[in-house]
Amino acid sequence: MTRNVHETYDRIARHFSQTREYAWPEVEDFVGDANATRALDIGCGNGRHTELLAAHADAAVGVDASRGLLDEAVARADDRDFDAAFVQGDAARLPVREDRFDLAVYVATIHHLPTRDARRASLDELARTLTADGRALVSAWSTAHSKFDRTDGFDTTVDWTLPGGDTVPRFYHIYAPDEFRADIDASALELVDFELSSGNCYATVTKG
Repeated sequence: MTRNVHETYDRIARHFSQTREYAWPEVEDFVGDANATRALDIGCGNGRHTELLAAHADAAVGVDASRGLLDEAVARADDRDFDAAFVQGDAARLPVREDRFDLAVYVATIHHLPTRDARRASLDELARTLTADGRALVSAWSTAHSKFDRTDGFDTTVDWTLPGGDTVPRFYHIYAPDEFRADIDASALELVDFELSSGNCYATVTKG
């Protein structure tokens, strides 16, 4: 079971980016008509949500462990003419200052962290970066998805198939909804709202 997330996504970065053109509706709903000073996209991938944040903030930063995906994000920003800074980093040890961001998204990333300690540390890191009145959206793939027939959280791999037919296994922790809420409750974040949508857990959070 591969747990080297950045190596996995470096390998599939270009093809993965081609399949990730648009922001998720849930993220668009969360951002709404926000007018932020600084916005943060943790696990930014090819920058599709960073682009959305950049339209609603004076400054936007995208962080990802994969250099390949960051290259795709920089290319997207150049092509679409939006301003954002892209930084390589680990979600459990974010390379940004504390109390800096009043808007953040941490979408489809926490489930790639290989241990519960790392996942909880990443939630504390998100809290550290938020301003006192900042808010964030956190999402993870969950057992509520029709793909799964288990109700308890579990580790697995999900293959990515490249155009030539090669498959690349990607580590996932599939969250049970109660487990997801418990990890947020145990972190330095405060849960404001929770919902299940399209097989994902979504939590709107603030600094605890």
